[in-house]
Amino acid sequence: MTSTDRHHAEGRVAGAYLQPLLEAAGAHGIATASLAQAAGVAPHSLEACVASLAARDYVRLLDAGAQLAGDAHFGLHVGQRVRMGTYSAYGLILLSCKNVGQALEQTARYERLAHDLGRSTLQRDGAVAHYRWASNYPGASRHLVDSVFAGIRVCGDWLAGMPLPPARLAFSHDGGGDLLRHATHRDEYVRVLGSLPAFGADANTATFDAQLLDWPVPNADVSLYPVLCQHAEQLLAQRQAAAESGGAIEAQVHAAIVAGLRQGSARLASVAATLAVTPRTLQRKLADAGTSFQCLLDQARYGLARDYLRAPDLSLVDIAFLLGYQEQSAFNHAFRVWAGTNPGAWRLQQLQARPAGL
Repeated sequence: MTSTDRHHAEGRVAGAYLQPLLEAAGAHGIATASLAQAAGVAPHSLEACVASLAARDYVRLLDAGAQLAGDAHFGLHVGQRVRMGTYSAYGLILLSCKNVGQALEQTARYERLAHDLGRSTLQRDGAVAHYRWASNYPGASRHLVDSVFAGIRVCGDWLAGMPLPPARLAFSHDGGGDLLRHATHRDEYVRVLGSLPAFGADANTATFDAQLLDWPVPNADVSLYPVLCQHAEQLLAQRQAAAESGGAIEAQVHAAIVAGLRQGSARLASVAATLAVTPRTLQRKLADAGTSFQCLLDQARYGLARDYLRAPDLSLVDIAFLLGYQEQSAFNHAFRVWAGTNPGAWRLQQLQARPAGL
């Protein structure tokens, strides 16, 4: 596995950053369970108390939300719901910055505390400034980039205390292709972002007058800035240490759980023994990574359950046993929580959707 692949496999999105997406889906009447099912994500991973979720799951949820809502601008509308608290720990830093330029610089530095979806850079070139956002998921739909820039626009206006002058935007995606022929489609980009981006560009950028960087942030408590940055640096150091220590404590536990289930046991104690740590230490490491043993156990069981249900020769009793349940009823209940439907109905749906001859 390359470093890029590993990063994508382990990337996370803070629970706070997920909320605008869920709110945008809810505005279309989409229940969280329905969104999770469409994206192939366990519903419990979207609960309000969740610390974080996999970045790849966030990308799936964004696309599923757009499809279920039938909203051609779902990403823009997710970004419109962004608030300073969406940015988790570094949102407080932005509130303590003296000017817009410092806020953008700190975004580039601490963005990873909110998500691993991509990275920001800021460059000042004489009288012009360039903000660039490089996606870690270039294959994702345009909704990801749209949501990021819409969120920046909303929070930028909020920090400045007034609407910021429109930037010259360029996005690498196609803007919706044929949809661009419709004025209403183009107008929505202008309404939310302030200007119509140039699509099909080499990078996702916002170019603007460099004087804007010196605009003050009204009511900023600059005295808190060094304290908040110190805290953010500690959080970054913890993330780096976790990455260098085996980094993927979640991946290690997931693998141990899957192996344990195949051998008939996937309890906390046995998984901890496999990883040569105490159960308490394992629980602490998982908490530091924003997850828990039960969450990873449910994710592993849900993934395996879907694989097993696609095998028509396995009965539901067999599958329950393979997943470590003593009773089929317990498996049925758990699967309904994960998928929003019972395993028998899910299996039938998969069989009916299978192309003829397979």
